[in-house]
Amino acid sequence: MDSFTNFEYERRFFCRDLPDRFVDDSPPNLIIQNYYLAQDGYAIRIRVQSSQIKVQMNESINPHELLENYSSLFDLGFITIKGPQIGGTRYEIEHQIDILIAKELVRRGTSTIIKNRYSLWFGLDGWIVDVFGADNSGLVVAECERLSPVTNLEIPDFCICEITDDKRFSNDGLTNVPYSSFKDVYLAELTDLLAKNPDAAFSQMFGKNRFSKNDRS
Repeated sequence: MDSFTNFEYERRFFCRDLPDRFVDDSPPNLIIQNYYLAQDGYAIRIRVQSSQIKVQMNESINPHELLENYSSLFDLGFITIKGPQIGGTRYEIEHQIDILIAKELVRRGTSTIIKNRYSLWFGLDGWIVDVFGADNSGLVVAECERLSPVTNLEIPDFCICEITDDKRFSNDGLTNVPYSSFKDVYLAELTDLLAKNPDAAFSQMFGKNRFSKNDRS
């Protein structure tokens, strides 16, 4: 494969929640993943996932216990290598690996993340929305990814603030500093930003932003 195709182009957004209308239409994939490297934007990630397990994300959920209790229901495993993200672009190469190997690597790794991933269509784009649990409980992140830079995007009304280049919210960033450790500080920052200049909550470097509703609070 041409190495120049091994890039992901995405925009990411902080959400207060995922509206029920999308939850009802889109059953999630349960994802458990950890990192064998997560430093300075470089990451090596191991992931297992299942479409057969329905659990609600909360702060008390234990990813490793869940993996042990429902091991046979995890049916896909991946290894992913990532580089630093700049302006919505990040080097990424991912390969599917044997699920048994993937599960053993997740069991032996540290910095584990668990989340429900919803897939939905909004406007002309496919979106994924991750609802996190354990140390990142309460965090909901929506992401639009394309094969080229994500410009002139129609942004759903449940997206509150852009976090495309906010390293705190990258999954590998969350392994080192989970959302629970900076949640209160971030929400205070967000409240202040939205009160002073709501338009500043969204990047202006990706063309024209379009919104489904005028009210984004």
